[in-house]
Amino acid sequence: NIFLGIGILYLIWKLTEVLQMELLSDIIGKFIGGGFIALIIVFQQEIRKFLLMLGSTNFTSKKGFLKSLNLLNTELIEITNVDAILEACNEMSETKTGALIVLKRNNSLDFVKDTGDFMNIEVNRPILKSIFYKNSPLHDGAIIIEDNKIVATRVILPVSKEAHIPLRFGLRHRAGIGITDRTDALALVVSEETGEISYIKDSEFVLYKNMEDLNLKLRKDLAV
Repeated sequence: NIFLGIGILYLIWKLTEVLQMELLSDIIGKFIGGGFIALIIVFQQEIRKFLLMLGSTNFTSKKGFLKSLNLLNTELIEITNVDAILEACNEMSETKTGALIVLKRNNSLDFVKDTGDFMNIEVNRPILKSIFYKNSPLHDGAIIIEDNKIVATRVILPVSKEAHIPLRFGLRHRAGIGITDRTDALALVVSEETGEISYIKDSEFVLYKNMEDLNLKLRKDLAV
């Protein structure tokens, strides 16, 4: 809607030029110039993520490029086992086992993968539960899932310092917000205090009705 409004305003500006309405044309021209700067400020997070996508190794690969343009059917790409991930989260929620799962989309996560231990494990429910078991040597930090593989564990994520985040949310939640603010990745957090499962996208908590609704939302976002 914003860009539609800008387009209409641009057409009016050009019409005033054709009709030689110089004063009105000058006023609209200056408004558009100022509006362009305002748009950059308002959409700076989206612009940064788009530039990150352009510079990521995944985007420059044939598969990543086609997926970004929605020219490649997502069924042809390895589908993340969402059911296994959410089943594990649900069971960890019942036992109040803390967990932080990051799901890669288009932007490269190499800059955080390097902080953890590299893995190459097919996603499944028992593995996820065993990683985050409190006595496991791998339970600290986040795990990263890419193309249905756990590619890194014990990952240290950038932590959001935003003051508006409620105090009931701890370090895992702030890390989930941090990574989804800097990239287009998705994050699932299981609270070890309450057992609550949080879904974070674009540095915001995504509301969902139940696990079925969360499943649908996650699948939809992973297909983008």
